[in-house]
Amino acid sequence: MNKIDIKPADRISQVKEYYFSRKLREIAKLNAQGLDIISLGIGGPDRPPQVDAIEVLCNEARRTNTHGYQPYTGIPELRQAFANWYKRYFGIALDPTTEIQPLIGSKEGILHTTLAFVNPGDGVLVPNPGYPTYTAVSQLAGAKIYKYDLTEQSNWEPDFASLESLPLENIKLMWVNYPNMPTGHRASRDLFQKLIDFGKRHGIIIVNDNPYSFILNDTPLSIFCIDRAKDIAIELNSLSKSHNMAGWRIAMVASNKNFIEWILRVKSNIDSGQFRPMMLAAAKALDCDQSWYDQINETYRRRRHIAEQIMDALCCTFDATQTGLFLWGKIPDSEKDSETVTEKILSDARVFITPGFIFGSNGNRYIRISLCATEERMIEALERINNVK
Repeated sequence: MNKIDIKPADRISQVKEYYFSRKLREIAKLNAQGLDIISLGIGGPDRPPQVDAIEVLCNEARRTNTHGYQPYTGIPELRQAFANWYKRYFGIALDPTTEIQPLIGSKEGILHTTLAFVNPGDGVLVPNPGYPTYTAVSQLAGAKIYKYDLTEQSNWEPDFASLESLPLENIKLMWVNYPNMPTGHRASRDLFQKLIDFGKRHGIIIVNDNPYSFILNDTPLSIFCIDRAKDIAIELNSLSKSHNMAGWRIAMVASNKNFIEWILRVKSNIDSGQFRPMMLAAAKALDCDQSWYDQINETYRRRRHIAEQIMDALCCTFDATQTGLFLWGKIPDSEKDSETVTEKILSDARVFITPGFIFGSNGNRYIRISLCATEERMIEALERINNVK
């Protein structure tokens, strides 16, 4: 019998398996061998969501009439809760009926937004360093990727003079992410104004991915703080980091009515909505007061102090004004590259730290420490690293 020669779609050759998918599988094998790896890699909050939100989920899930398909646009209670959240903490008015679309995680929103606006061959601006999914999804959509540099020298902000030299007539989307991951840099109103002006001048949609505003950051800021930003901008937000709900997959995309309608056309053909009890629980979580954020940030502040000690132990330098769920540090000049550093730490100290190269070439001299481990485990990681120095 002749062997059937099956080949994947050409687009598969454009992407690799997600780094953390591969690396966490490797770490699971090491743990199965009894090596007890301490993971300071992925940004998955290890604390539970609010008790009241969990109670809503449990109570609603016990009802007999909550298990069917839900509206593709999400339930009105969740859209209204997102609108109230933006008004309360960002000072931004969003129409819950036409300007907000709930998502099964903002990673899903990256795909839907790309498919809604980008034709094969269109250009997409992607930050370097930046979240790898921006690049991977753009490749899957057949886009031409233009990497724009973020560097320590430029304060991790775009060089607009360099951007002006690109073939901007072919570029449809620009991905930005502030507060920035992996660098922890916060945007200012001035930066958002420059981004909106750039987008309007060239007809480029500016998409701000904004899940880190409430982590070690006293001044949450939305790109919609700029007048008429919704004409050209889209913003993604998520409960994964701010409300310890990463596994719940609750997020949103906001923009003008037309943009949201186009994104919904894509989304409604890919998924069938979210579980109603989870949406109601998320609405409850969004109704939290400032004490919730104060509580989670007190925990992250203590962990951050230990992460800084780990950076010092590794002779790395870092900006103490960083915000967000990670600490980004520059490796010593004597080290070859970030992967060499992190692989040595994994081998010798049994501690997993993320190498910056996975975020782009401008991250190759940096490493990233996650704050999503208990203080006890982080202290143990510090002791292990000090013991093998």
